[in-house]
Amino acid sequence: MSEPTESSAAAAPAASPPPTSLSTAKQELLARQRALELELNQARQSARFAKRQAAEKSEEAPEEEEAEGWLLTYLDTMTLMLVLLVVMLSFAGKGRHDQAESAGRGIMPAGDGLLPGGAGLIDRQTQAKPVPPEEAPANPNAQDPLAGLPLDKLGKDIEVVVQKGTVSFRISSEILFDSARSDLSLDGLKVLQQLIPVFNSSQHNVVVVGHTDSVPISSARFPSNWELSSARAGSVVRYLQANGVDGRRLRAVGYADTQPLADNATAEGRARNRRVELVLEAPR
Repeated sequence: MSEPTESSAAAAPAASPPPTSLSTAKQELLARQRALELELNQARQSARFAKRQAAEKSEEAPEEEEAEGWLLTYLDTMTLMLVLLVVMLSFAGKGRHDQAESAGRGIMPAGDGLLPGGAGLIDRQTQAKPVPPEEAPANPNAQDPLAGLPLDKLGKDIEVVVQKGTVSFRISSEILFDSARSDLSLDGLKVLQQLIPVFNSSQHNVVVVGHTDSVPISSARFPSNWELSSARAGSVVRYLQANGVDGRRLRAVGYADTQPLADNATAEGRARNRRVELVLEAPR
């Protein structure tokens, strides 16, 4: 029983480490900690130094760029001044004689022509004078639009109105037409028959213009005075063409009451406004 007790007692002190090994490990750990702290401080100092150098470089770069930019501006200014000086010297070297020669350069002298035999350019003064156009021969009919027209047989029912460039034969609608109608009456046919020789003796165009008064009209055939005046002008044109007047010379126009000759407020004025005018275009 005593042997096992001695062996266990001998084994117990061997399980715990000796006190010298613990102190050694602690010292190593402290030394390692100091080394790490030293390395960390060195790394921090290195980073601060690198950061400081980078800041110094960044401050020096704008100053260098600013210096270079000022130098380029100075060189450009000097170049422009030199160019301006050269141009001024080139202009100053030309005298009046040189300017006169340059002004007259490119102009052919008199007598140097393009054609053989001494045919030259036209003289300036002769060329500057405008050549007057050839005057057309005077037309005797242009001065007197009634010249050559057989007007001696026109009755009192036809009023001849001479205007600039035209001759109008004015006939009252009361003679040519019945009230509110566009068919020619017997008296109207007799009056128009007197104008046939006049129109056939001339080659000018004939414009037949119908006029009415301001009294409105409204019927199935003539809704307004426009239709009435146009229909009356058309009836006269058909009669003239049927009696030998060339249809290519005729034209019918209706003006209704837009061109009155008198006041429509009175019966006399309305009667004067109801008319048909045959306009013969005079020679121009």
